[in-house]
Amino acid sequence: MTRRPGFLVYGLLGAFVLGSVFPLYWSFVIGSVTSRRAIETPPPLLPGGHFLENAQRVFNRIDFWSALGNSIIVSSVAAISVVLFATLAGYAFAKLSFRGSNALMVFVVLTMAIPPQLALIPLLKEFSNLGLTGTRFAVVLPWLVTAFGVFFMRQYLSTAIPDELIDAARVDGCSMIRTFWTVALPAARPAMAILGLFTFMQAWTDFMWPLLILQGSDVQTLQTALDQLKIAPGHGLSDMALLQAGTILATVPLLLLFIATGRHLVTGIMQGAVKG
Repeated sequence: MTRRPGFLVYGLLGAFVLGSVFPLYWSFVIGSVTSRRAIETPPPLLPGGHFLENAQRVFNRIDFWSALGNSIIVSSVAAISVVLFATLAGYAFAKLSFRGSNALMVFVVLTMAIPPQLALIPLLKEFSNLGLTGTRFAVVLPWLVTAFGVFFMRQYLSTAIPDELIDAARVDGCSMIRTFWTVALPAARPAMAILGLFTFMQAWTDFMWPLLILQGSDVQTLQTALDQLKIAPGHGLSDMALLQAGTILATVPLLLLFIATGRHLVTGIMQGAVKG
């Protein structure tokens, strides 16, 4: 007989869930009170009734809808591109034999050890020389493919696709591209969904690179637009209620995305885990 999880397991899971949800709840609490109440001691513990008012102030201070559209475009293009190129490269590393594949894979993995902050200034200088600063293309270009995506898909495809299945497709006369399309792609869908979601989330929350490349431009992503809320006009102090209301508005699309795709992600993971 299988043992049911005990009180300790449920207690740890409950503490983990509360710890994960509390920052979002706290942001909503601060975003739903007045600016004065947000900085008072003791801090508020329950939501107030001013969230819609603070949200309207956010819309008045920044071009929220334009920034939202730019973030959707950048994040969607990044997710699609990373999934496409990482799946192709991961399949090549996992199932194709070519000279230097192991050394090249090691090089790809080693690039993940380099802090991305080291590349910001060289990239900014190069993009400036090419005249690409201040454009959506400049924001999304570094996201077109990632070393982690290649490594992740390589690790997944190396065990998800039996070599015998690829050999059978080749015996039936399938070309390399058709073998990838009919054999590798269906098996890779669970990992592609996870990679696409994580890439979308990373591109959505990215702040440093858009802040540098879009500086002084009318084109803004949602994160750089929200940065303009940190200084309140007139007295130069941070308006915490306004800032947290904007943060909640920027988080809502991600929550909707998780709600819409959560069931499909779980189903895909379970299907990918079934062998035989």
